[in-house]
Amino acid sequence: MAAQLVQPNPDDPRLTERVTGIDERGGKVDASVVVERPLTLFLNGQEIVTMMTVGDYPEYLAVGYLANQNMLLPDDEIIEVEHDDDLEVVVVRTARQTNYEAKLAKKTLTSGCAQGTVFGDLMESFEDVSLNRDARLKTSWLYALTKQINTMPSLYLTAGAIHGCVLCERDRPLLYMEDVGRHNAVDKIAGYIRLHDFATHDKIFYTTGRLTSEMVIKTVHMGIPILVSRSGFTAWGVDLARQSGLTLIGRARGHRFLALAGEERIVFDADPKAASGAEPKTAPKTEPKTEPKTDRAGVKSRGAA
Repeated sequence: MAAQLVQPNPDDPRLTERVTGIDERGGKVDASVVVERPLTLFLNGQEIVTMMTVGDYPEYLAVGYLANQNMLLPDDEIIEVEHDDDLEVVVVRTARQTNYEAKLAKKTLTSGCAQGTVFGDLMESFEDVSLNRDARLKTSWLYALTKQINTMPSLYLTAGAIHGCVLCERDRPLLYMEDVGRHNAVDKIAGYIRLHDFATHDKIFYTTGRLTSEMVIKTVHMGIPILVSRSGFTAWGVDLARQSGLTLIGRARGHRFLALAGEERIVFDADPKAASGAEPKTAPKTEPKTEPKTDRAGVKSRGAA
């Protein structure tokens, strides 16, 4: 995999707008807000979906969406991906002739932002995926990743109201995508993986969103064995992770986290207290007694919360 980091460009004027409002004191303020724009996806002449997106990396979004919905099969040859910014359209053409009229009539609205959808046959292919059981996640990598990701330049830090997903290798972020809907950010990474033929069997996937069934399904479809979020879980997301053998880690903030599936991949090589710079807690010390009034209890140092 390429070492160069692909990440958001918060300075891209197409992705945000400046607006004027007032603050809690009634004073005028300027603020950056993210842009939403429609993007209609066609596969071989058939309209598939219109989605709301921030607008960057439309080709990756289109290919990733089709791959994650099983409309673009692993052995499909992609002939062309064409984006027309004026028409707000992206067209994917494959060597295989496709017709998904029946499939488009049967879809499930997901809990993702911007009305994500999944299709019924996704579960069939989901059950066929075998994730790499030899992949490992060192806690030192996890702590380093959360620190880097939270401080990298991003649309979130500039304007908020956006989700991010990051494909990582060990303690290095490799691909960082953002969008108004977390499923869009996932699909952008899936599209990049597909178009650049990236190996995913030993990678770590980080998301700012909730660990829902949709997030688990898409991570497994990409062949990524480890999924991490700073947010929480849904019950179905946990069940699916356990069924598939996915390592599922949530509430990853600072040097804390909670793993609810695939714990065997985690290597505890870093002390959370030492990593955070906190002194370990010690038992109170008592000096030898000389007179009753001179007894002093030692001071207990406080560890990180």
